[in-house]
Amino acid sequence: MLISLLFTNTPFFISWVVAIIIAITFHEFSHALASSVQGDKTAQYAGRLTLNPLAHLDPLGTLMLLFIGFGYGRPVPFNPFNLKNQRFGPAIVAIAGPASNLVMIFLFGFLLKLLIPYYDVDNLLIIFLVNLVQINVILFVFNLFPIPPLDGSKVLFAILPPAFENVRTFLEQYGPFVLLGLLFFGQGIFRVVFDFFLNLTYNILS
Repeated sequence: MLISLLFTNTPFFISWVVAIIIAITFHEFSHALASSVQGDKTAQYAGRLTLNPLAHLDPLGTLMLLFIGFGYGRPVPFNPFNLKNQRFGPAIVAIAGPASNLVMIFLFGFLLKLLIPYYDVDNLLIIFLVNLVQINVILFVFNLFPIPPLDGSKVLFAILPPAFENVRTFLEQYGPFVLLGLLFFGQGIFRVVFDFFLNLTYNILS
């Protein structure tokens, strides 16, 4: 468990936790910003249009963060009927989260590329930047899975033809259980996917 590193490798533990908090905060803030820009102030009134991590962290997600090294934030509330674009508005709000992770991947990756010739690989700053890149890649890829309640499902539902309404109904009803099953029993699938995108990211940045 990640929390064991608190006693064996405290600097790495702290850098990993801070990296996840930063990634989750910007991810959820981007959802709130996208909904606000489109005319819905629900997230703003709920205090979510902020970069204060305390507004976005979920209690259970935070515990998961401490024990297994991965967590999640509180879902950002929004009213789709207030959005300027009724059909694609929810998809825009959804994609804003992963888009923020993509921006951070290249931002911190660029900083890493600039600094790594001047520092040892075990330097705390380098470790922190590597953690920031890795967790943002994981969040970006994970949230694009088209399974409710992940962001990718909102994008899928926006482009899904009416003839496939039964697919949407099935995913909305059983998607969370499918996702839980994959998290518990399909970790090998996620590892292969994450490793592919991590390697792709480092190849692009190299």
